[in-house]
Amino acid sequence: MRNFVRFCLRVIFTVFKVRCNIQFDENKLPTKAVYVSNHVSFLDPIMLFAFLPGNPVFALNGHLYRNKWIRMIMQTADVMPFNPIEPGDLKELIAKIDSGRCCVIFAEGRMTENGGLMKIYEAPGLAADKSGAPIVPVWIDGPQFGYFSKTKGKLPHRPLPRITITVRKPVKFKLKDELRRQRDHISNEVYMIMRDMCFDASNNGNISLFGMLMKVAKINSKQGWFRRVKFFEDINRVPQSYKDIVIKSFVLGRFFKKMTQPGEHVALLLPNSLATVCSFFGLSAYERVPVMLNFSVGAKNMVSMCNTAQVKMIITSHLFIRNAKMEDVIEAMREAGYKIFYLEELRKHLTLKDKLGAYIRYKVKRVPHPVGGNKKAVILFTSGSEGAPKAVVLSHSNIISNVDQLNCIETLNNKDTLLNALPMFHSFGLTVGTLFPMYNGCKLFLYPSPLHYRVIAELSYEIGATALLGTDTFFRGYAKIAHPMDFHSLRIMYGGAEAVKPDTRNLWGERLGVSVKEAYGSTECSPVVTANNRIFNRFGSIGKLLPKIQHKIVPVDGIKNGGELWVKGPNVMMGYIHPDNPGVLEPLKDGWYHTGDVVEIDEIGFVYIRDRIKRFAKVGGEMVSLNAVHETVVKAFEADGVEWAYGIVAVPHETKGEQIVLATNNKKATNDRLHAYIKQNGLPELYLPRVIVYRDSLPVFATGKADNVTLKKEVMAELGIA
Repeated sequence: MRNFVRFCLRVIFTVFKVRCNIQFDENKLPTKAVYVSNHVSFLDPIMLFAFLPGNPVFALNGHLYRNKWIRMIMQTADVMPFNPIEPGDLKELIAKIDSGRCCVIFAEGRMTENGGLMKIYEAPGLAADKSGAPIVPVWIDGPQFGYFSKTKGKLPHRPLPRITITVRKPVKFKLKDELRRQRDHISNEVYMIMRDMCFDASNNGNISLFGMLMKVAKINSKQGWFRRVKFFEDINRVPQSYKDIVIKSFVLGRFFKKMTQPGEHVALLLPNSLATVCSFFGLSAYERVPVMLNFSVGAKNMVSMCNTAQVKMIITSHLFIRNAKMEDVIEAMREAGYKIFYLEELRKHLTLKDKLGAYIRYKVKRVPHPVGGNKKAVILFTSGSEGAPKAVVLSHSNIISNVDQLNCIETLNNKDTLLNALPMFHSFGLTVGTLFPMYNGCKLFLYPSPLHYRVIAELSYEIGATALLGTDTFFRGYAKIAHPMDFHSLRIMYGGAEAVKPDTRNLWGERLGVSVKEAYGSTECSPVVTANNRIFNRFGSIGKLLPKIQHKIVPVDGIKNGGELWVKGPNVMMGYIHPDNPGVLEPLKDGWYHTGDVVEIDEIGFVYIRDRIKRFAKVGGEMVSLNAVHETVVKAFEADGVEWAYGIVAVPHETKGEQIVLATNNKKATNDRLHAYIKQNGLPELYLPRVIVYRDSLPVFATGKADNVTLKKEVMAELGIA
């Protein structure tokens, strides 16, 4: 009878677009195992009863066991009531597993209200550990968009969502002796398994950026029969829907297609705005590669960027150039031979036929190039303040994978509004601040500058922002000037690009009642590598590595504790394009990216940055090459002779994150001389060391190489920095 009921349920669910993918031979299923599943709807136990192999015991939490419809449909199944915090229920379940049975547990204990993982109980881990049974991760995706879930209002509901059940291979679960006494760590281990399962089940590395936009637009385009929600807005205060963004992207993409060649690199010199978003997706839709120019670094560096990426055309705006007073930059671009196209000129080229064609393509959901994979998606630059920036080439798979990794630790939904003032020429502002909310049906407000502290505080209050991104420098500015109610609606707040200081965290927590979480990444990693979240969060740590990121800790000379962090994963870039070899992509050796940061990782996976060996400083969130500063100093004082030594180090600063210090035995070296040289040669002001320390000699290794680690310690001691 049980098999007949299961067969009937399986047929019904298959007709209604439910698919089950079991990633192992069912005949090789262990005699005892613990199926651990996420919980997204009332249908979950019934679907698992229909599709899971064998005759498992279903340990149902109270809200499921009390439901008469579930008990009626599953009356031929072996069902037991289960309270995850009741020792008696846990002992009974372990006894059944020890007798050679498989069991099914919903690790969250209750149905999700946001579509992502919620609290994870330690019961599944204890059951697996005590019985010696492996854990079989199960991920259910799709029912959260249906009427049997509890996500109404947060996720778009539809009558027949496509449902996928993924059952992964059994995973051995054995706790370390020191962790058995800490119940939080038991639930954390189960959470990490489920987090990885979430990524495996949801990641599609072959889809293109524009293909993903069309997929999300199809889901979120309407609420009800006629209501079309406005999800996107910028300082022009004209809200736009997914339909508007897609149609405008088609219009721009078709126009630029006529002016460029397939695979051509096209530069975007634009601020945070919906016009930038549409230009980005328009180029991407027709396999043109957007090159995001950092407009804060001056004409010389921007020309270098265009040369490195082998750009022929630059897309910009008359209004932006006029407001930013960048006429000299445009003139330098023209003199270098680059074609300049202004978006305002587009109107006189467009016809009714172009607009109707874009509308038809949207209606038929046509994606010109649906496959992305390892094709180039965007070109960014490592540092806008270097003399000759390197280009970082990210693929469609890199960016989509990083968004999916973020989805495993933090969930955005239709009720969220993310305020993004981080520029899109930075990977933090592009991937996390723009694409992450767009691909999750979250409302997005784009603001052109993070430096307008009072305006951003007012905007947050006006639009009811629930998510905010920034750096420690910006967060301090917002908190000092804001009214306590300006950020009252924030529930997600992440700081990156520089360390979040305890004073900043305390200021937000005590004055504004908001918890600031810290993340870490780099442009080469699309960008996020580690992050804290509500489930695992430690002050002073940059969080845990995201799913599917491999790592190595490589010893560093002169540093006792920890080592340099190397990472490898689906979000790590395709490679560099170096200024001395323009247009040529140079991939990483074996796919490993050397972060240049010295880290330690504790026994449960939290990562702590101890030092930085890479020759960069982060001043107010901007990366500054210490090697470039060193070369500038040497050239500025070369008239004094070659016998002088110069050392450049970055030390902590209470407001800017870090500041650059020059250590030298040349007492003729002064700030005034150096500042005059930088101004005369059109170099960034960030190259100017704010402090000069005079020493008789600088420390070196036995090989004669400069010992920057020791020099930094000595300079910090002399300046009284702990």
